[in-house]
Amino acid sequence: MKTEIEVKFIAVDIDDVRQRLKKLGAECEQPMRLMRRVLIEQPDHEANHSFIRIRDQGDKITLTFKRRAKRSPDKIDDTKEIEVEVGNFEDTVELFKEAGWPHKTYQENRRETWMLDGAEVVIDEWPWLSPQIEIEAEDEATVRAAAAKLGFDWNDAFYGHIDDVYETEYTFAPGFRGIIVLPEVRFEDPIPEQMTPKE
Repeated sequence: MKTEIEVKFIAVDIDDVRQRLKKLGAECEQPMRLMRRVLIEQPDHEANHSFIRIRDQGDKITLTFKRRAKRSPDKIDDTKEIEVEVGNFEDTVELFKEAGWPHKTYQENRRETWMLDGAEVVIDEWPWLSPQIEIEAEDEATVRAAAAKLGFDWNDAFYGHIDDVYETEYTFAPGFRGIIVLPEVRFEDPIPEQMTPKE
């Protein structure tokens, strides 16, 4: 399995990040577009901090298996993954359903993709959440260099998954794991009752 070398910086100003990227000569590979995904999590997946994701990225459909060292990673290389391209989002979702592994949640987000000196920088928007960026590359040095060029303090780096990001802005009701247990996560939906905004 491939080690994912990725870090997040959360609660960013999108226009400010775009201006920094442009000033550095970064190339916008894909403008902001809607992405959709489903997550499949069987009991053994949950126990091993893993899941299967089918994602429509706008330009391609990917099927990914991810495994984390723990529920909330605390370093840049705590996540392993295997990813392949597939031909059709709906057919792949249906295939897993017919095989006995229906998806647990359908989720939407919006993403803009840039390349900066060998690092992929994505601006992400999720329902009910402040924007964030992810920086990913083949090695940690390239990720750190891109973060520094963009003016981010490495002490502010965030390694958790999206549910951990939601917990920075919301208090979860007892027993609520996060958006992975919501059947649907869409931009037009109201904030779930299990999530209370922090003041």
